[in-house]
Amino acid sequence: MTTSRTGARALIDALIAHGVDTIFCVPGESYLAALDACYESQPRIRVITCRHESGAANMAETYGKLTGRPGICFVTRGPGATHASVGVHTAFQDSTPMILFVGQVPRAARGREAFQEVDYRQMYSGLAKWAAEVDTADQLPELVDRAFYTAGSGRAGPVVLALPEDVLTESTEAADAEPRELVEPRPSPGDLERVRELLRRSRSPLVIVGGGGWTSQAARDLQAFAEANALPVAASFRRQDYIDNTSPSYAGHLGIGIDPSLAQRVRGSDLILAVGTRLGDVPTAGYTLLSPPEPTQTLVHAHPDPDELGRVYHPDVAIVASGPAMAAGLARLDPVDSSPWADQAGAAHEEFLAWQRRGNTASQGVDMSSVLGHLATTLPDDAIITNGAGNYTVWAQRCYTFHTYRTQLAPASGAMGYGVPAAIAAKLVDATRSVVCLAGDGCFLMNGQELATAVQYDLDVVFLVVNNGMYGTIRMHQERHYPGRTMATTLENPDFAAYARAFGAYGEVVEKTAEFPEAFERARAFGGPALLELRTDPELITPDATIADLRPEQDSNLRHPL
Repeated sequence: MTTSRTGARALIDALIAHGVDTIFCVPGESYLAALDACYESQPRIRVITCRHESGAANMAETYGKLTGRPGICFVTRGPGATHASVGVHTAFQDSTPMILFVGQVPRAARGREAFQEVDYRQMYSGLAKWAAEVDTADQLPELVDRAFYTAGSGRAGPVVLALPEDVLTESTEAADAEPRELVEPRPSPGDLERVRELLRRSRSPLVIVGGGGWTSQAARDLQAFAEANALPVAASFRRQDYIDNTSPSYAGHLGIGIDPSLAQRVRGSDLILAVGTRLGDVPTAGYTLLSPPEPTQTLVHAHPDPDELGRVYHPDVAIVASGPAMAAGLARLDPVDSSPWADQAGAAHEEFLAWQRRGNTASQGVDMSSVLGHLATTLPDDAIITNGAGNYTVWAQRCYTFHTYRTQLAPASGAMGYGVPAAIAAKLVDATRSVVCLAGDGCFLMNGQELATAVQYDLDVVFLVVNNGMYGTIRMHQERHYPGRTMATTLENPDFAAYARAFGAYGEVVEKTAEFPEAFERARAFGGPALLELRTDPELITPDATIADLRPEQDSNLRHPL
């Protein structure tokens, strides 16, 4: 017998049927009925109240990264939806499964520019895999099921569903939809044999790993394949945790501030095996390490979305396969004779280690290379490091050693403000793991209000705020192109330690490198949210350059035009 229920009840029942245990939100009047249905569903669904929709969306995106299941975010219409768009964009560019539910004006008011009305299908058409609006309560089980399947299938990504508020209060007798199992694209035996044959004929092969949808087992499979065949492996942008950085096969990071020797290794390779990565502009140094559309290197490209294969580069072998399926298939291959390149993986790893150690040491303030080195030797192997965007991240990606999959949470989209909510979500997903957020002074204050969320839920996250009093990345580019003409990049910052204490968190200022180890232990021992403000030398803009280094030698009239 079919029973009648509200659209809101049908919605939350559908989420429960699909295994949802956590919702991130900023509450809004447009979806009050859904919140009431969540009240009835305690404790099966945990609702995390955030302080800004961008924080909520980034937390949902992080949940998707860590679990492989769509992170769920609820926001209200208009301003709530626009604030949340940054998290949707990150989920899209990072290939993370996520579903954003947006409250909407009642159906009778649509099309009149009612209060906070937005056409979300149009707004999110370029930011999401699929954006739709529910027209009747009867559609809810079907559309929620489609949202979950779309978010997780192929190249994973975000889905947006708009919920007119009267749909949520409307009655429906629609039955629940049975969750579907995702179809995972896998390489054929012929695909794998072609890879093996190309490897057998190669003299300087290189593996590049990246993309979304990986698992811990996939990372182990990929590493086993690489080590069995003495292959160097480079991680694409912010995917360094896809292979143990201490593996003799690890060659480094194809990200911002790339090691020149690694760049040359990519250019000089005769075979690129790209697994999961889209080979976007960052890991290819602006499409220069591989030249589109026909790279000089033989290219094997495995990706779960067939539309990505050949989109920029024409691969010699195109394989529609997920990262885990491809890695598992490669791990089952019999190793080839690797003697033609036997010394290359070891050389590449030594170059990575030398690059990791190389760089300037700060002459004043806190030296970030020493901080990251301390974290790498102090934290457990499964500790999670989060960050947003800015020049401070170069130290994290160069000086820290990642050991296991999903210990790095950083936006490939390059979004500032990501690290704080990501750290909070990481601790909510697994309270047993150490979580450290690294944030620049500009990056931190884009979502610093979420300290209140960390305090509310008593999460022992350590936030390290790198304070150099500027938007460092933009200042770096400014000095290169308009030397000495500083504009809009200087920041007047608060006392971040006092800011943290105002929320009820631990706060401390660290002004010297030697003070950091003990300060970090005090922060960890606090047992709740803790913030250390690290005051750094603004002159040292990257591990390799000072601001003075960036200013080109040129005629003063050109450098300072009237």
